[in-house]
Amino acid sequence: MRRKLDQADRAIVERLSRDARVSNREIAEQLGVTEGTVRGRIKRMEEEKLIRLTAVTNIDRFKDAALAYIWIEVERSGQTRAVAARLAGITELGFVGVMLGRADILAITMVRNAEHLAEFIHQRISVVEGVRGTRSTLGVNFIKHDYRMARIVS
Repeated sequence: MRRKLDQADRAIVERLSRDARVSNREIAEQLGVTEGTVRGRIKRMEEEKLIRLTAVTNIDRFKDAALAYIWIEVERSGQTRAVAARLAGITELGFVGVMLGRADILAITMVRNAEHLAEFIHQRISVVEGVRGTRSTLGVNFIKHDYRMARIVS
């Protein structure tokens, strides 16, 4: 059973999404609850895998890398989830998602340049059983990148 986040949980997640190093005491003061309440709620959300505290790289600082979007078509629609699961095992891919629209799967990774992208697709993506074809694009200038867009919206 998936638990719904209440208002306090959401407030804690919002505060942690801005700065995961903020103290439980500071969050408690802002919310008007005890530090133990904040600590307990964070522990519960982590145990239930509702949140994960982690460091996130700032892609604006990588001058020698580009974000590559790889749109993948599978041979048969019934294979989509299995192919996506195999792709998720590729460590260089930071995102793999089943999509609606022109492509069946979207995979995202960082590459040095177009040549590196082509090599990666030919050696790591195209060889996956069930992959029929790929299209790719390189992100070259990011106007906005909010890593918090993946926060819980339940």
